[in-house]
This record gives sequence, C-alpha cells and structure tokens, in this order.
Amino acid sequence: MRFDILTLFPDMMRTILDESIIGRAQKSEILEINCINIRDFANNKHNSVDDYPYGGGFGMLMQAPPIYRAYESVAQGEKPYTVYMSPQGKVLTQDKVIELSKKDRIVILCGHYEGVDERVLEEIVDEEISIGDYVLTGGELPAAVLVDSVARMVEGVLPQSESFTEESIYSGLLEHPQYTRPPVFMGREVPEVLLSGHHANIEKWKRKEALKRTYIKRPDLLGKADLTDKDRKILDEIIGELESET
Repeated sequence: MRFDILTLFPDMMRTILDESIIGRAQKSEILEINCINIRDFANNKHNSVDDYPYGGGFGMLMQAPPIYRAYESVAQGEKPYTVYMSPQGKVLTQDKVIELSKKDRIVILCGHYEGVDERVLEEIVDEEISIGDYVLTGGELPAAVLVDSVARMVEGVLPQSESFTEESIYSGLLEHPQYTRPPVFMGREVPEVLLSGHHANIEKWKRKEALKRTYIKRPDLLGKADLTDKDRKILDEIIGELESET
C-alpha cells in the first residue's frame, strides 16, 4: 500500500512514521510512504505557500497552486483517493480505517495556518477526516494517526495477521485486561483463572471482562457491537453484580 503525504513538515512525518512497526513495514516494502514538501512547489524566491485570505480575517491561508502542483507530482495523471485532514471532516472510526485499508494508495493533504484555499479542496479531495473534535496547529499529527491506523490493517504489517482482530474497538468491544510477569505486583495478583491453563475458562473470563469493561467505560459501543444471546446474558449478570456493589 502506498501513502503520499502532502505537508509543510516532511521531516516531522518521517520521524514518526519511520519508526517501529510502520518503519519495518516500509523496509520490507509492504508499505510505501512518501512525504512531499509543498514548499518545493511554491515557485517563488522565499518558498512561500501562504497569503492573506480574501475578505479579511485573522491568520494566513495556504494557497491552492503549490498544493495542486505537489498533488500533480504524485498523481501523475491518475486520480488517487485523496484525504484532507480537517476538524470539519467526519471523525475517524475503525470502520473507516478498514474501508481505507482496502485501497491501493491514498494521498493525504495536511493543512496549516488558518486552513487551505477551498478551490484546491474542491479539485482534489475525495474526503475530509478528523481525529476528534478539537483543533491542532496542523494536519501532520492527524495524518500520522490515519497512516498508522490504516497501515496496520494491511496484510503483513503486523507480526501476526490475527493480532488486530481481538483488539479494543476492532471487535466492537474494549479489550479485556491483560497481565504479564511478575504474578504479583504491588500486592496486586494476576487473576487466578489466567494461571490455570484451562483454556475454555480463560476465554470465558476474557469475554466477560471485555463486556464489563465496555459497559463501564464505553457503553455507547454496546449498541453497535455484534452480541450473541450468551453475551447479553453475561451482560445482565455483570450489570447485576455492579448494582449489588453500589
């Protein structure tokens, strides 16, 4: 899978994305991530890519021509799927991550200053995506989040192909608590069932704890989760236990 990131800060993006699992996937040529400096397409003495907005207002606006030229340098006559990282976009979800992971390539535009000239967005952008209802100084951090979340869904990126299927959110529920050695830390013991070696009981415990954690921390997810009749029975037990504790 290929990502082309149009940005004013390519070194910042490389610093984040050349590390850990995403970095190894690039070295293995499973992923290709290109960071394109929009300033290289400014075509002026000072590599300026911003100007004052028509109609007045605070701050500076990124100009359309250098962005479009940067886009053309990677599009090369094609129309790659293009995403603009924006607080005005729909909030990123795991369903969207899965959808995007099925594309062969994605171009990501990172805004800065007070935003981007609307005309270039109309010309090249297929979708605007936000990572939350707050404002950042630029689109680079959101772009890194998008690349990381999408790339790890690509076959071969994670060490084990099954490892993402049991994670929080992907399965529709939050993940159960996890433990490793030592068996006792600060007086807190690993749940006995996890040390029992009884796989059926362990799986039952994991499912119940996932349901319990989701009910307590993110009850909104339960309405969208694919719950079985057995899950619903366990959930009723959990609710009863919690109510008896109060």
